[in-house]
Amino acid sequence: MMIATFRNWALDDSPSSRRQAAWGNWYRIWLNLRGNPLGMIGLTIILIFIGIAIFAPLLATHNPASQDLANRLAAPTALHWFGTDELGRDIYSRLLYGGRVTLGMVIAVVVLVAPVGLAIGCIAGYFGGIVDTILMRITDIFLAFPRLVLALAFVAALQPGVESAILAIALTAWPPYARMARAETLTVRGSDFIAAYRLTGGSSWRIIFRHIMPLCVPTLIVRVTLDMSSIIITAASLGFLGMGAQPPSPEWGAMIATAKRFIFEQWWVAAIPGIAIFMVSLAFNFLGDALRDVLDPKAA
Repeated sequence: MMIATFRNWALDDSPSSRRQAAWGNWYRIWLNLRGNPLGMIGLTIILIFIGIAIFAPLLATHNPASQDLANRLAAPTALHWFGTDELGRDIYSRLLYGGRVTLGMVIAVVVLVAPVGLAIGCIAGYFGGIVDTILMRITDIFLAFPRLVLALAFVAALQPGVESAILAIALTAWPPYARMARAETLTVRGSDFIAAYRLTGGSSWRIIFRHIMPLCVPTLIVRVTLDMSSIIITAASLGFLGMGAQPPSPEWGAMIATAKRFIFEQWWVAAIPGIAIFMVSLAFNFLGDALRDVLDPKAA
C-alpha cells in the first residue's frame, strides 16, 4: 500500500513542490535502470561487494593476519573456503577485509576527484579566454602521461602507502572530468535562462555553482561509474607493484603480487583476488553503460 502510494505521488504529472518533482525524477531513473538487465546485474554485484566489505568482521571465518605456516598454500576446504596463502592466512577472510581497502581507496578517489574536475571544467568553460586556456593546458599536461605511470611517480615522490596511493590516483584521475564538464558548460553558458539570471544581477560564481554544475551532474555520474573500473585496476596495480597498501594489509593487488610465484601450482592464491577485481570492474562497466542509457538526454 505504501509503495503504491509513493509511486502515484512520485509519478504525478503535476508535482506540487520541488521535493516531489525531484523524487519523481529519481524514481523514473530507477524504473528505467530496473529495466536494464545488465545494469541490474552490475548494481547487484557492486552492492554485494560493498556489503561484504562493510560486514567483513561478521562474515570472516578467520583473522586475516593470523598465520599458520603448517597449513600454508592449502587448497580450498570446508575450513578454508578459498584456501590459504604462502603464510597460511585464510584467503577468504583476507578477501573480505581487502575489499575494505580496495573499495575504500576507490571511493576516496572519487570523492576527491569528481568535485575538483567538475569545478575546474565549469570554471574554464564559463569564463573562457585566458582562464580557459590556462586550466585546459594544465589538464593537457596531466592527460599526456599514462595514469599508472604518473601515479607511480607521485607515490615514489611521497612514500608507499594507502594515503599516498589515494592522493596519486586522485591527482591523475581528474582531467577527464574537467574536460567533460567544460564541454557541457560550453553548450549551456549561452542559454536564455543563464542570460536571464545574469540580467537579474546573479554573480558568475553563483551561476556556475548553482545552475551550471548541477546540469553537469548526470553526465558526471555516468563518467565516474564508467571510470570506476580503471580506478580499481590502477589501485590494484599500485598494490601489485608495492606502491599501494603495504603488508600485511589484505589489499587485492598486493595479494596477487605475493601470490604470483605460486600461480601455476597453487592457482587459487592469485586467482581469487584476481576474480574479485575482475567482477567489480565488470560490474561498474555494466552499471555505467546502463546509467548512460538512462541519464544521457541525447540518447533516443
